[in-house]
Amino acid sequence: MRKLLSSFLFLFTFLTACSPPPALTVTPSTPIPSIIIPTPPACTALQVEPTPGAETPSLFPPESETDHVRGADDPLLTITEYSDYQDLRSGLLAQALDQLLEEHPEEVRVVSRVFPLMAVNDKAALAAQAAEAAGEQDRFWEMHKLLYAQQENWINLSVEDFEQWLRAQVSASGMEVDQFEVDLKREDIVAQVQQAWDGGQKMGLPGTPLILINGQIYGGPRDYNSLNEILQLIVLGKRQYTSCPAVTVQPNKQYIATLHTEKGNVVIQLFADKAPMTVNSFLFLVREGWYDNITFHRVIPDLFAQTGDPSGTGKGNPGYYIITEIDPSLTFGKPGMVAMVNSGPDTSGSQFFITSAPIAEYNGKYTIFGEVLSGREILEGLSPRDAQPGTDTPPGDKLVSITIEEK
Repeated sequence: MRKLLSSFLFLFTFLTACSPPPALTVTPSTPIPSIIIPTPPACTALQVEPTPGAETPSLFPPESETDHVRGADDPLLTITEYSDYQDLRSGLLAQALDQLLEEHPEEVRVVSRVFPLMAVNDKAALAAQAAEAAGEQDRFWEMHKLLYAQQENWINLSVEDFEQWLRAQVSASGMEVDQFEVDLKREDIVAQVQQAWDGGQKMGLPGTPLILINGQIYGGPRDYNSLNEILQLIVLGKRQYTSCPAVTVQPNKQYIATLHTEKGNVVIQLFADKAPMTVNSFLFLVREGWYDNITFHRVIPDLFAQTGDPSGTGKGNPGYYIITEIDPSLTFGKPGMVAMVNSGPDTSGSQFFITSAPIAEYNGKYTIFGEVLSGREILEGLSPRDAQPGTDTPPGDKLVSITIEEK
Protein backbone atom coordinates (compact mmCIF):
# COMPACT_ATOMS: atom_id res chain seq x y z
CA MET A 1 0.00 0.00 0.00
CA ARG A 2 2.99 2.25 0.33
CA LYS A 3 5.24 3.73 -2.34
CA LEU A 4 8.46 5.67 -2.77
CA LEU A 5 8.24 8.59 -5.14
CA SER A 6 11.30 10.69 -5.75
CA SER A 7 10.85 12.42 -9.06
CA PHE A 8 10.10 15.98 -9.78
CA LEU A 9 6.62 14.99 -10.82
CA PHE A 10 6.24 13.65 -7.30
CA LEU A 11 7.66 16.85 -5.87
CA PHE A 12 5.53 19.15 -7.94
CA THR A 13 2.42 17.12 -7.11
CA PHE A 14 3.21 17.88 -3.52
CA LEU A 15 3.87 21.53 -4.27
CA THR A 16 0.30 22.00 -5.45
CA ALA A 17 -1.58 19.28 -3.64
CA CYS A 18 -2.24 20.85 -0.25
CA SER A 19 -2.37 24.61 -0.39
CA PRO A 20 -3.00 26.28 2.97
CA PRO A 21 -6.24 28.15 3.60
CA PRO A 22 -6.27 31.40 1.64
CA ALA A 23 -6.04 34.82 3.20
CA LEU A 24 -9.37 36.38 4.08
CA THR A 25 -9.34 38.59 1.00
CA VAL A 26 -8.76 35.68 -1.41
CA THR A 27 -11.58 33.70 -2.97
CA PRO A 28 -11.22 30.59 -5.15
CA SER A 29 -11.51 31.08 -8.89
CA THR A 30 -13.54 27.85 -9.21
CA PRO A 31 -17.11 28.05 -7.84
CA ILE A 32 -17.79 25.51 -5.11
CA PRO A 33 -21.34 24.19 -4.61
CA SER A 34 -22.92 24.91 -1.26
CA ILE A 35 -23.59 21.21 -0.76
CA ILE A 36 -21.55 18.30 -2.10
CA ILE A 37 -23.27 14.94 -1.63
CA PRO A 38 -20.77 12.12 -1.04
CA THR A 39 -20.98 9.84 -4.06
CA PRO A 40 -18.39 7.34 -5.23
CA PRO A 41 -15.54 7.78 -5.51
CA ALA A 42 -15.37 9.32 -2.06
CA CYS A 43 -11.59 9.02 -2.15
CA THR A 44 -9.12 9.13 -5.01
CA ALA A 45 -5.60 7.70 -4.91
CA LEU A 46 -3.12 9.97 -6.64
CA GLN A 47 -1.71 8.55 -9.85
CA VAL A 48 1.90 9.66 -10.10
CA GLU A 49 4.30 8.29 -12.66
CA PRO A 50 7.30 6.39 -11.30
CA THR A 51 10.38 8.53 -10.99
CA PRO A 52 13.58 8.10 -12.94
CA GLY A 53 15.84 5.86 -10.90
CA ALA A 54 19.59 5.52 -10.85
CA GLU A 55 19.41 3.22 -13.87
CA THR A 56 17.53 5.77 -15.99
CA PRO A 57 19.69 7.25 -18.77
CA SER A 58 20.79 10.82 -18.12
CA LEU A 59 22.24 13.56 -20.25
CA PHE A 60 25.01 13.88 -17.69
CA PRO A 61 27.88 11.52 -16.89
CA PRO A 62 27.18 9.09 -14.07
CA GLU A 63 29.13 9.35 -10.84
CA SER A 64 32.63 7.96 -11.25
CA GLU A 65 35.83 7.49 -9.28
CA THR A 66 37.10 10.84 -10.56
CA ASP A 67 34.24 12.72 -8.86
CA HIS A 68 34.55 14.38 -5.48
CA VAL A 69 31.75 12.98 -3.33
CA ARG A 70 30.47 13.53 0.18
CA GLY A 71 27.57 12.11 2.19
CA ALA A 72 25.50 8.96 2.38
CA ASP A 73 26.42 5.75 0.60
CA ASP A 74 22.76 4.88 0.03
CA PRO A 75 21.08 8.29 -0.22
CA LEU A 76 17.50 9.32 -0.78
CA LEU A 77 18.69 12.56 -2.34
CA THR A 78 21.75 12.89 -4.56
CA ILE A 79 22.70 16.42 -5.57
CA THR A 80 25.22 16.83 -8.36
CA GLU A 81 26.54 20.38 -8.60
CA TYR A 82 28.43 22.08 -11.41
CA SER A 83 30.06 25.12 -9.82
CA ASP A 84 32.76 27.74 -10.26
CA TYR A 85 34.88 28.75 -7.27
CA GLN A 86 34.94 32.37 -8.45
CA ASP A 87 31.15 32.54 -8.81
CA LEU A 88 29.37 34.10 -5.83
CA ARG A 89 26.17 32.14 -6.44
CA SER A 90 28.20 28.92 -6.35
CA GLY A 91 29.52 30.08 -3.00
CA LEU A 92 26.00 30.49 -1.62
CA LEU A 93 25.08 27.04 -2.89
CA ALA A 94 28.17 25.59 -1.19
CA GLN A 95 26.94 26.94 2.16
CA ALA A 96 23.49 25.42 1.63
CA LEU A 97 24.96 22.03 0.68
CA ASP A 98 27.28 22.01 3.69
CA GLN A 99 24.30 22.61 5.99
CA LEU A 100 22.21 19.97 4.25
CA LEU A 101 25.00 17.40 4.59
CA GLU A 102 25.63 18.30 8.21
CA GLU A 103 21.98 17.87 9.18
CA HIS A 104 21.17 14.84 6.99
CA PRO A 105 24.37 12.79 6.63
CA GLU A 106 22.48 9.50 6.16
CA GLU A 107 20.08 10.77 3.52
CA VAL A 108 22.02 13.17 1.29
CA ARG A 109 24.92 12.66 -1.09
CA VAL A 110 26.64 15.51 -2.93
CA VAL A 111 28.72 15.10 -6.07
CA SER A 112 30.82 18.23 -6.64
CA ARG A 113 31.94 18.96 -10.18
CA VAL A 114 33.75 22.06 -11.34
CA PHE A 115 32.64 24.05 -14.36
CA PRO A 116 35.22 26.86 -14.42
CA LEU A 117 33.83 29.77 -16.42
CA MET A 118 37.18 30.47 -18.02
CA ALA A 119 35.74 32.90 -20.56
CA VAL A 120 34.29 35.06 -17.77
CA ASN A 121 36.27 34.60 -14.55
CA ASP A 122 40.01 35.18 -14.70
CA LYS A 123 40.85 32.90 -11.76
CA ALA A 124 38.23 30.18 -12.29
CA ALA A 125 40.71 27.70 -13.73
CA LEU A 126 43.45 28.45 -11.22
CA ALA A 127 41.06 28.06 -8.28
CA ALA A 128 39.93 24.69 -9.63
CA GLN A 129 43.56 23.66 -10.07
CA ALA A 130 44.22 24.71 -6.46
CA ALA A 131 41.49 22.38 -5.19
CA GLU A 132 42.90 19.49 -7.22
CA ALA A 133 46.46 20.28 -6.10
CA ALA A 134 45.31 20.22 -2.48
CA GLY A 135 43.63 16.92 -3.25
CA GLU A 136 47.04 15.47 -4.08
CA GLN A 137 47.75 15.90 -0.36
CA ASP A 138 44.30 14.55 0.62
CA ARG A 139 43.11 18.06 1.40
CA PHE A 140 40.66 18.62 -1.45
CA TRP A 141 37.63 19.34 0.73
CA GLU A 142 39.62 21.66 2.94
CA MET A 143 40.60 23.78 -0.07
CA HIS A 144 37.12 23.44 -1.58
CA LYS A 145 35.51 24.93 1.53
CA LEU A 146 38.24 27.53 1.96
CA LEU A 147 37.86 28.90 -1.56
CA TYR A 148 34.13 29.35 -1.13
CA ALA A 149 34.23 30.58 2.46
CA GLN A 150 36.80 33.28 1.66
CA GLN A 151 35.62 34.31 -1.79
CA GLU A 152 35.46 37.96 -0.82
CA ASN A 153 39.16 37.86 0.09
CA TRP A 154 40.42 36.68 -3.29
CA ILE A 155 37.96 36.99 -6.18
CA ASN A 156 39.01 40.59 -6.90
CA LEU A 157 42.75 39.91 -6.66
CA SER A 158 44.98 39.78 -9.70
CA VAL A 159 46.06 36.32 -10.82
CA GLU A 160 49.56 36.92 -9.39
CA ASP A 161 48.19 38.11 -6.04
CA PHE A 162 45.79 35.17 -5.94
CA GLU A 163 48.70 32.76 -6.29
CA GLN A 164 50.42 34.45 -3.36
CA TRP A 165 47.19 34.23 -1.36
CA LEU A 166 46.99 30.52 -2.13
CA ARG A 167 50.55 29.95 -0.98
CA ALA A 168 49.79 31.70 2.30
CA GLN A 169 46.68 29.59 2.89
CA VAL A 170 48.51 26.37 2.05
CA SER A 171 51.34 27.24 4.40
CA ALA A 172 48.94 28.10 7.21
CA SER A 173 47.10 24.84 6.76
CA GLY A 174 50.23 22.74 7.15
CA MET A 175 50.33 21.41 3.61
CA GLU A 176 53.60 21.05 1.72
CA VAL A 177 53.90 24.38 -0.09
CA ASP A 178 56.52 23.23 -2.60
CA GLN A 179 54.48 20.21 -3.62
CA PHE A 180 51.34 22.33 -3.89
CA GLU A 181 53.06 24.81 -6.20
CA VAL A 182 54.26 22.03 -8.47
CA ASP A 183 50.85 20.36 -8.57
CA LEU A 184 49.07 23.67 -9.12
CA LYS A 185 50.58 23.95 -12.59
CA ARG A 186 51.02 20.25 -13.28
CA GLU A 187 50.17 19.38 -16.84
CA ASP A 188 47.57 16.70 -16.11
CA ILE A 189 45.76 18.87 -13.54
CA VAL A 190 45.69 21.83 -15.91
CA ALA A 191 44.35 19.53 -18.63
CA GLN A 192 41.73 18.11 -16.25
CA VAL A 193 40.38 21.57 -15.45
CA GLN A 194 40.45 22.57 -19.11
CA GLN A 195 38.47 19.43 -19.92
CA ALA A 196 35.89 20.40 -17.28
CA TRP A 197 35.36 23.69 -19.13
CA ASP A 198 35.35 22.12 -22.58
CA GLY A 199 33.10 19.26 -21.54
CA GLY A 200 30.62 21.58 -19.86
CA GLN A 201 30.37 23.64 -23.03
CA LYS A 202 29.75 20.52 -25.13
CA MET A 203 26.96 19.46 -22.77
CA GLY A 204 25.46 22.93 -23.05
CA LEU A 205 25.76 23.87 -19.38
CA PRO A 206 24.15 27.33 -19.18
CA GLY A 207 26.27 28.60 -16.28
CA THR A 208 26.88 28.08 -12.62
CA PRO A 209 25.73 26.80 -10.33
CA LEU A 210 23.79 24.03 -12.06
CA ILE A 211 22.13 21.36 -9.92
CA LEU A 212 20.99 17.85 -10.71
CA ILE A 213 18.70 16.16 -8.20
CA ASN A 214 18.77 12.39 -8.55
CA GLY A 215 20.21 12.88 -12.02
CA GLN A 216 17.60 15.34 -13.29
CA ILE A 217 18.07 19.08 -13.82
CA TYR A 218 16.63 21.19 -11.00
CA GLY A 219 15.83 24.81 -11.78
CA GLY A 220 14.22 25.93 -8.52
CA PRO A 221 15.58 27.90 -5.57
CA ARG A 222 18.97 26.71 -4.34
CA ASP A 223 18.86 27.91 -0.73
CA TYR A 224 19.01 25.45 2.16
CA ASN A 225 15.31 25.63 3.03
CA SER A 226 14.23 24.87 -0.53
CA LEU A 227 16.60 21.92 -0.88
CA ASN A 228 15.61 20.63 2.53
CA GLU A 229 11.95 20.80 1.52
CA ILE A 230 12.69 18.58 -1.46
CA LEU A 231 14.43 16.10 0.81
CA GLN A 232 11.54 16.06 3.27
CA LEU A 233 9.02 15.46 0.48
CA ILE A 234 11.09 12.55 -0.82
CA VAL A 235 11.26 11.15 2.72
CA LEU A 236 7.49 11.55 2.98
CA GLY A 237 7.09 9.62 -0.26
CA LYS A 238 8.22 6.48 1.56
CA ARG A 239 5.14 6.81 3.75
CA GLN A 240 2.57 7.61 1.10
CA TYR A 241 -0.30 5.26 0.37
CA THR A 242 -1.20 3.93 -3.06
CA SER A 243 -4.87 3.34 -2.26
CA CYS A 244 -7.57 4.85 -0.13
CA PRO A 245 -8.22 3.60 3.40
CA ALA A 246 -10.98 1.10 4.04
CA VAL A 247 -14.20 2.63 5.34
CA THR A 248 -14.48 1.70 9.01
CA VAL A 249 -16.06 4.82 10.48
CA GLN A 250 -19.46 4.39 12.14
CA PRO A 251 -21.51 7.58 11.79
CA ASN A 252 -23.66 6.68 14.82
CA LYS A 253 -20.61 6.63 17.09
CA GLN A 254 -18.96 9.51 18.89
CA TYR A 255 -15.25 9.99 18.24
CA ILE A 256 -13.17 12.23 20.49
CA ALA A 257 -9.65 13.11 19.35
CA THR A 258 -7.03 14.41 21.76
CA LEU A 259 -4.14 16.29 20.19
CA HIS A 260 -1.11 15.88 22.45
CA THR A 261 1.09 18.90 21.73
CA GLU A 262 4.32 19.90 23.39
CA LYS A 263 2.39 22.77 25.02
CA GLY A 264 -0.61 20.78 26.23
CA ASN A 265 -3.65 18.86 25.05
CA VAL A 266 -6.44 19.92 22.71
CA VAL A 267 -9.63 17.85 22.75
CA ILE A 268 -11.77 17.70 19.61
CA GLN A 269 -15.17 16.21 18.90
CA LEU A 270 -15.25 14.67 15.43
CA PHE A 271 -18.37 14.89 13.25
CA ALA A 272 -18.55 11.36 11.88
CA ASP A 273 -22.23 11.79 11.00
CA LYS A 274 -21.68 14.95 8.95
CA ALA A 275 -18.27 14.33 7.35
CA PRO A 276 -17.93 10.53 7.40
CA MET A 277 -15.31 10.15 4.65
CA THR A 278 -13.10 12.86 6.16
CA VAL A 279 -13.38 11.44 9.66
CA ASN A 280 -12.72 7.94 8.30
CA SER A 281 -9.48 9.11 6.69
CA PHE A 282 -8.48 11.07 9.79
CA LEU A 283 -9.01 8.02 12.04
CA PHE A 284 -7.01 5.84 9.64
CA LEU A 285 -4.06 8.27 9.60
CA VAL A 286 -4.14 8.66 13.38
CA ARG A 287 -3.97 4.89 13.85
CA GLU A 288 -1.14 4.66 11.30
CA GLY A 289 0.93 7.20 13.27
CA TRP A 290 0.87 9.70 10.40
CA TYR A 291 0.41 12.60 12.82
CA ASP A 292 3.06 11.53 15.33
CA ASN A 293 5.91 13.98 16.03
CA ILE A 294 5.06 16.51 13.36
CA THR A 295 4.89 20.29 13.50
CA PHE A 296 2.29 23.02 13.40
CA HIS A 297 3.84 24.28 10.20
CA ARG A 298 1.59 27.31 9.77
CA VAL A 299 0.21 29.34 12.67
CA ILE A 300 -1.42 32.70 11.93
CA PRO A 301 -2.36 34.45 15.21
CA ASP A 302 -6.07 35.23 15.56
CA LEU A 303 -6.84 33.19 12.45
CA PHE A 304 -5.83 29.50 12.48
CA ALA A 305 -3.23 26.86 13.33
CA GLN A 306 -2.41 24.30 10.65
CA THR A 307 -0.76 20.88 10.88
CA GLY A 308 -1.02 17.37 9.44
CA ASP A 309 2.00 17.27 7.11
CA PRO A 310 4.84 15.01 8.31
CA SER A 311 7.24 16.71 5.90
CA GLY A 312 6.71 20.02 7.70
CA THR A 313 6.67 21.83 4.38
CA GLY A 314 2.94 22.44 4.06
CA LYS A 315 3.05 20.64 0.70
CA GLY A 316 2.65 17.02 1.70
CA ASN A 317 -0.30 14.64 1.48
CA PRO A 318 -0.93 10.95 2.18
CA GLY A 319 -1.09 9.88 -1.45
CA TYR A 320 -4.85 10.17 -1.84
CA TYR A 321 -7.58 12.83 -1.85
CA ILE A 322 -10.86 12.82 0.08
CA ILE A 323 -13.97 14.49 -1.27
CA THR A 324 -15.06 17.85 0.12
CA GLU A 325 -17.99 17.28 2.49
CA ILE A 326 -19.97 20.44 3.09
CA ASP A 327 -22.78 20.32 5.67
CA PRO A 328 -24.78 23.58 5.74
CA SER A 329 -25.32 23.22 9.49
CA LEU A 330 -21.56 23.57 10.06
CA THR A 331 -19.99 26.98 9.56
CA PHE A 332 -16.93 28.95 10.54
CA GLY A 333 -19.09 31.24 12.64
CA LYS A 334 -17.07 30.75 15.82
CA PRO A 335 -13.52 29.83 16.81
CA GLY A 336 -12.43 26.25 17.38
CA MET A 337 -13.71 24.75 14.14
CA VAL A 338 -11.55 21.94 12.73
CA ALA A 339 -11.40 21.67 8.95
CA MET A 340 -9.45 20.00 6.18
CA VAL A 341 -7.10 21.99 3.97
CA ASN A 342 -7.66 21.72 0.24
CA SER A 343 -6.56 23.32 -3.01
CA GLY A 344 -10.00 23.07 -4.58
CA PRO A 345 -13.01 20.75 -4.45
CA ASP A 346 -12.29 17.14 -3.47
CA THR A 347 -8.58 17.63 -2.78
CA SER A 348 -8.43 17.16 0.99
CA GLY A 349 -5.51 15.08 2.19
CA SER A 350 -4.10 14.93 5.70
CA GLN A 351 -3.56 18.58 6.56
CA PHE A 352 -6.11 20.29 8.77
CA PHE A 353 -6.50 23.65 10.45
CA ILE A 354 -8.22 24.87 13.60
CA THR A 355 -9.69 28.36 13.62
CA SER A 356 -9.13 30.90 16.36
CA ALA A 357 -11.77 33.37 15.13
CA PRO A 358 -14.96 33.41 13.07
CA ILE A 359 -14.07 33.27 9.36
CA ALA A 360 -17.24 33.57 7.31
CA GLU A 361 -15.21 33.66 4.08
CA TYR A 362 -14.34 29.98 4.55
CA ASN A 363 -17.95 28.78 4.64
CA GLY A 364 -18.69 26.27 1.90
CA LYS A 365 -15.06 25.89 0.91
CA TYR A 366 -13.51 23.53 3.46
CA THR A 367 -14.76 20.35 5.12
CA ILE A 368 -15.51 21.01 8.77
CA PHE A 369 -15.09 17.67 10.52
CA GLY A 370 -14.71 18.63 14.19
CA GLU A 371 -14.87 21.22 16.92
CA VAL A 372 -12.57 21.97 19.86
CA LEU A 373 -14.08 20.95 23.19
CA SER A 374 -11.13 22.08 25.31
CA GLY A 375 -7.62 23.42 24.89
CA ARG A 376 -8.24 26.50 22.77
CA GLU A 377 -5.78 28.34 25.01
CA ILE A 378 -3.12 25.82 23.97
CA LEU A 379 -3.73 26.66 20.32
CA GLU A 380 -3.59 30.38 21.06
CA GLY A 381 -0.18 29.85 22.68
CA LEU A 382 1.38 28.18 19.64
CA SER A 383 4.37 29.95 18.11
CA PRO A 384 3.47 32.07 15.07
CA ARG A 385 4.90 30.59 11.89
CA ASP A 386 4.37 31.29 8.22
CA ALA A 387 7.28 30.01 6.15
CA GLN A 388 8.00 31.89 2.93
CA PRO A 389 10.23 30.71 0.05
CA GLY A 390 13.86 31.66 0.53
CA THR A 391 13.44 32.64 4.18
CA ASP A 392 14.82 31.00 7.30
CA THR A 393 11.86 30.00 9.46
CA PRO A 394 12.34 28.56 12.96
CA PRO A 395 10.76 25.16 13.72
CA GLY A 396 7.10 25.17 14.71
CA ASP A 397 5.62 23.71 17.87
CA LYS A 398 5.30 19.93 17.88
CA LEU A 399 2.20 17.78 17.64
CA VAL A 400 3.44 14.74 19.54
CA SER A 401 0.54 12.38 18.82
CA ILE A 402 -3.23 12.03 18.55
CA THR A 403 -5.37 9.54 20.47
CA ILE A 404 -8.96 8.57 19.72
CA GLU A 405 -11.74 7.74 22.15
CA GLU A 406 -14.86 6.01 20.81
CA LYS A 407 -18.24 6.18 22.52
